[in-house]
Amino acid sequence: MNADLDVTARATGVVWITINRADKHNALAGGVLDALATAVRAAGEAPGTRLVAIRGAGNRFFAAGGDLVELASVRAQDEIHAMADRARAALDAVRECAVPVIAYLNGDAIGGGAELAVACDMRVFAPHARLGFVQGRMGISTAWGGGPDLCALVGPARATRLMSRCEMLSAPLALAWGLADVEVSDGPEGADMQAFIQPMLDRSRGVMKAIKAQASAWRGGLGNQARRDIEREHVLATWTSDEHWAAVDRFLSKEKT
Repeated sequence: MNADLDVTARATGVVWITINRADKHNALAGGVLDALATAVRAAGEAPGTRLVAIRGAGNRFFAAGGDLVELASVRAQDEIHAMADRARAALDAVRECAVPVIAYLNGDAIGGGAELAVACDMRVFAPHARLGFVQGRMGISTAWGGGPDLCALVGPARATRLMSRCEMLSAPLALAWGLADVEVSDGPEGADMQAFIQPMLDRSRGVMKAIKAQASAWRGGLGNQARRDIEREHVLATWTSDEHWAAVDRFLSKEKT
């Protein structure tokens, strides 16, 4: 595993992946993105995983964008496309993970870090955390699929506002816009976070995979019939599971008493 990542699998079914580059604002260098993609895929395929959660080390930054020292030499068209394709593929591993992925914004998510945050299925904000599509300050646009993700989440008007003004969106405004799912005041291991994720951890892996598959199909632009086919496939898998029939037996037993 890359030294810039820490991966911790909890017995509860959540796998925490920490970008461990606090001294560099948790910048997403190419090797870090590659390792993140590998870690997310592995976590998503592990039999006991129900959720994957990504956070940054420290309390200042969730993740900054690409490593500018590394990217300063990217000049030619083919190099630019190769850089963008590599990073987009890494974030696609998050978008296509077999189970839902949560971004825990322990601090600011800026530039490519904001693109990583919106590639996740849900976003949890610490009170001081902000999210900023600030690429325009460097004279560039989004490159890793974050622009389309942002438009889908908040609509094109608000996405245009955020990207063109390079605003740093606070937790309260992110909640109001539906870009944040919850604000937690006591850290990733605290009661607020646990209260948010516990209902999801109570679901089976099969149910969580079914939910993620439908969300991924919508995000991927599949047609209505294809999305209905995916739903049909997963209801067959979950309906015939031992978990479903055990739940039915428990319900019927209560009805008889």
